[in-house]
Amino acid sequence: MISTSVRAGVCIRNMAGLASFSLLRFLFQTRVANNEEAVAKAAAANADSEAPTLFDKIIAKEIPSSIVYEDESVLAFRDINPQAPVHVLVIPKFRDGLSQLGKAEERHEKILGQLLYAAKIVAEKEGILEGFRVVINNGLGACQSVYHLHLHVLGGRQLKWPPG
Repeated sequence: MISTSVRAGVCIRNMAGLASFSLLRFLFQTRVANNEEAVAKAAAANADSEAPTLFDKIIAKEIPSSIVYEDESVLAFRDINPQAPVHVLVIPKFRDGLSQLGKAEERHEKILGQLLYAAKIVAEKEGILEGFRVVINNGLGACQSVYHLHLHVLGGRQLKWPPG
């Protein structure tokens, strides 16, 4: 007997409870990867918009988040779809036209440095200073899904190379 459960828009088939966790995780990740591409395409269509993003709403505390670090320029919070035991997003509080790294200008030099330093602080707070990765997805080809520059701080397990 095959039963289907739907959670967060993802359909997973469980054959009489015999499907292993690894198989379910693989199916979920495959589905999520395909959805991420679709979300990235939709987001890219509005990439140059100055409309508030999901991150602007998190900064304004209109949407709850699990904040790891905050100062006057930067906010760091846990990713809702973690790809590692530690997966924190680090964002500038003021977008200032910095929707993606490819749009960076000389005037953004200070905030770019602050973002990297904040990533180091996050790694320290999370206990992963000895091994972590900082990732920036830039544009559609990299599956950027929110056009508000952000760094992914990943760690807490052995990371593979090359990634993705």
